[in-house]
Amino acid sequence: MTHKVLIVTGDGGDSYEALYACQRFQEAHWEPVIAAPSRRRLHMVFHDTEPGWDTYVERPGQSVDAHIAITAVSAKEFAAIVILGGRAPESLRNDASLLSLVREFTAQNKCVCAIGPGIQILVAAGLTGGRTVTGSQHACVEVERAGGTYSEKMAVRDGRMITAQSWKAHPEFYREVFAALETPK
Repeated sequence: MTHKVLIVTGDGGDSYEALYACQRFQEAHWEPVIAAPSRRRLHMVFHDTEPGWDTYVERPGQSVDAHIAITAVSAKEFAAIVILGGRAPESLRNDASLLSLVREFTAQNKCVCAIGPGIQILVAAGLTGGRTVTGSQHACVEVERAGGTYSEKMAVRDGRMITAQSWKAHPEFYREVFAALETPK
């Protein structure tokens, strides 16, 4: 089995999620590969909550480099795909090549993971119907309209699909991700 994990993001992606994912996978001796619409330096952001705000606030984050373009990726080279949150999923959910790639991971029974707004990509790919997932609370209606069940839990594992509400669920999320990676397909 390959020890490579595909991390998908783009401009406006959450830099904390990207940096944490890369370091967490490296720590566990997995090779993280960042994919985006094109291979280049990405402009990232950081989302957080502020008292008195009904939604998140966005601040500039650390830049990260995309190692590969989404169109150059083959699911057979990876054990899992992790779709990060931030603002990037708003546009990435319209990327036909990414939707096809996520379906390819699912068809090969590989781990398919999403954090926060990353759930929007799984919904757009038609993968949440009949599943229990979590993600950004603002995507709850999208999940339910697509036939899925939205959970209030911080992190949810439904088979080989693992989802988290936000970066605040990293401990629970990555415990589930590594448990799924250690489970035979």
